[in-house]
Amino acid sequence: MKKKLLFIVNVDWFFISHRLPIALKAIKNGYEVHIACGITDRQNELEGYGICVHPLPISRSGTNILQELKVITTLNGIVKKVSPDIAHMVTIKGAIYGGLVTRFQKVARRVASISGLGFVFIDDSFKAKVLKFFVTKLYNLACGNDIKVIFQNKNDKSIFLENNIITEEQSVLIRGSGVCLETFKMSPEPDFLQQQKVVMFLARLLKDKGVGEFCEAAKQLQTECDARFVLVGDVDPGNPNSLSEKELSELVDSGLVEHWGYSKNVEQVIPRCHIMVLPSYREGLPKSLIEAAACGRAVITTDVPGCRDAIEPNVSGLLVKSKNVEELASSIASLLESDERRAEFGRAGRMLAERCFDINSVVQTHMNIYEEGS
Repeated sequence: MKKKLLFIVNVDWFFISHRLPIALKAIKNGYEVHIACGITDRQNELEGYGICVHPLPISRSGTNILQELKVITTLNGIVKKVSPDIAHMVTIKGAIYGGLVTRFQKVARRVASISGLGFVFIDDSFKAKVLKFFVTKLYNLACGNDIKVIFQNKNDKSIFLENNIITEEQSVLIRGSGVCLETFKMSPEPDFLQQQKVVMFLARLLKDKGVGEFCEAAKQLQTECDARFVLVGDVDPGNPNSLSEKELSELVDSGLVEHWGYSKNVEQVIPRCHIMVLPSYREGLPKSLIEAAACGRAVITTDVPGCRDAIEPNVSGLLVKSKNVEELASSIASLLESDERRAEFGRAGRMLAERCFDINSVVQTHMNIYEEGS
């Protein structure tokens, strides 16, 4: 009989963008693959890949206790029905709710991916500190001593170890979700003699990803640098940290930034820029930065967990302080002025991607984890 692999994730599009290659490899290796997740408009796409989809009424930002209990109850029924040999939980609610249910149901092989710890580990407010206490306790209950936990950066791993959520032996460090080096190819910069240089922000338009700082830096540089500042990505109505449609329209109407919208083919969009910028407050490990590196683009990002792990500082990109618009603007200006340095960073970024971020290596590591102990 085929082994059953169940992914538990908050939403379908995130799974497709960050975990789909793992699922496809598992199917190729003979697994029966299931996914329990929130559904937007991607269910048919998932089923077209041969994945069994189980809709989950989960909200990424919801905190209504009755609704969250409904999610857990529904998930419990899905796990009982599928009876997986392996459960792989992804995202915060996926890891906590999935961890609780699969531990209770004694699923033989349990894996959790921590792709960022969320705003409660960024914010210093009293509310965030209270939530952090409860979230840490929930992770303790969800994990237990039989789970394998995959981290994308050392800082998130250290938090789990310091809080005795898991042991060192239960942890695995995989730097990001990987990038297809055949799809994201090294390419020369656009000919800036024919057009202005392009500084790009590629991510959901969330305030904690630094979209505000990016736009403020564009404002500071509008009279100093002959460059276009471009947003690639859309607002996320389901996230309280998202720009609103009105805020985005006002930014575009001001002439500070252009909005190119969401793209399913970012491998064609990234080569149109000269510098990739992500001034995020905290990440797991940003996919856009490793994709930019694979395309040979210089990167500017913040010196925070996840972001700093996506580059080699002063080799493939620059680090700036979080929420520091002046330092961000200065770094952008310095790279815009130096074609040679951007080219050096781009070549080093490609080498880093080949060495550390190859999707084939990431996928095979996951297969090895699934097969441990079997």
